[in-house]
Amino acid sequence: MTRIHSQAEWVHRARNVLPAAGFGNFDASIVIARGKDSRVWDEDGKEYVDYLIGSGPMLLGHGHPEVMEAVFEQLPNGMTFFANNAKGIELAEAIVDAVPCCEQVRFVTSGGEADMYAIRLARAYTGKPKILKFEGGYHGMSAEAQMSLAPAREVNFPTPVPDSAGIPQGVANEMLIAPFNDLDAVASLLAEHNDIAAIIVEPLQRIIPAQPGFLQGLRALCDRYAVLLIFDEIVTGFRLAYGGAQERYGVVPDICTLGKIIGGGFPLAALGARAQIMAHFDKAAVGAEKWLMQLGTLSGNPVAAAAGLKTMEILRRPAQYERLRELGQTLMDMQSAALTQQGISHRICGDPTLFDIYFTDADPKDYRTARHADPRLNTIWNATLREQGVFKSPGKLYPSLALTDEDLALTSKAFQRAAARLREN
Repeated sequence: MTRIHSQAEWVHRARNVLPAAGFGNFDASIVIARGKDSRVWDEDGKEYVDYLIGSGPMLLGHGHPEVMEAVFEQLPNGMTFFANNAKGIELAEAIVDAVPCCEQVRFVTSGGEADMYAIRLARAYTGKPKILKFEGGYHGMSAEAQMSLAPAREVNFPTPVPDSAGIPQGVANEMLIAPFNDLDAVASLLAEHNDIAAIIVEPLQRIIPAQPGFLQGLRALCDRYAVLLIFDEIVTGFRLAYGGAQERYGVVPDICTLGKIIGGGFPLAALGARAQIMAHFDKAAVGAEKWLMQLGTLSGNPVAAAAGLKTMEILRRPAQYERLRELGQTLMDMQSAALTQQGISHRICGDPTLFDIYFTDADPKDYRTARHADPRLNTIWNATLREQGVFKSPGKLYPSLALTDEDLALTSKAFQRAAARLREN
């Protein structure tokens, strides 16, 4: 019989072979053994209601039977080919049908890869070098994306601050940083610099909503100055609405990136735009000088495509997004009620499909205002929730369509216990 390892044993083993004992994604002290529907279990058998859901992709929950059936149907026919396959082509068609800015798409494997290529595509199309991004905006792990993602020190805009070692100064020279939700700052930078290829933005920046008119204003400014607008919809795509933030907010970018949900829990992402822009991936169409080389061993693999197709089919069914928003609003209300009852100052920040709490009296509007008055409260809150069987990121809560009334009841009790503990501290 195979010996059962405890979580502590797995953590010990991880320390020997993994830097910081982890994959770099999440708290390395917890090792997840399995997931089913709305729940996950760690290696000690502790059960949690899962509000991390793989950092977003498991919108239908873990092991959805229809998605599993689609995957099992594909597996005997092959896992990857490094060649076109019918499932990948079908998925591209479904994305083009759903997402307003997409006339064509190109598949990659991760969201960070999609964002990297979107930036490169904008430069290829415009012939300009600079990219404007917003402080605190997350766009993966490329050198450009690691500029002012989570700067530990405040500098004057538009100076970028690298968040990682190993990034040459030359990358910083081609990046401009602006505060989110500040159209005046963006307009000033566009007027000053005539070599900006694109603005890249999360329509919902982490969990900070765009203020009314901000995304529309970006669209207008990009049109005025002949700059491309890139929506990073890795998180918001097929979450805020079936057509993503573009559908939800009525603003169509020039390029968008998609990930997480379109792979149904498997590694897959994409970028899309109108055909004229996407032509830069076609050497025969634009010539060698303007061609953007892109390939990937697992890009568009049929297993991920099959899972994504089935996930998207389920999301198209009636009332799915109404239910997701209802679940999210219920969770928002439960958190706020528990904290208000204990007299804890807070703001629920985000959208019912993706949100969290800031322990503050101020309304967060950008990276510098989206912070806790006392970060210790957030640490206690999240630690207590985990003790009570609620599994989430320290800065995000993802509702899923797999949640049940039993899950909500357990979560409500956990919120009440966590709020009471904050009051005690």
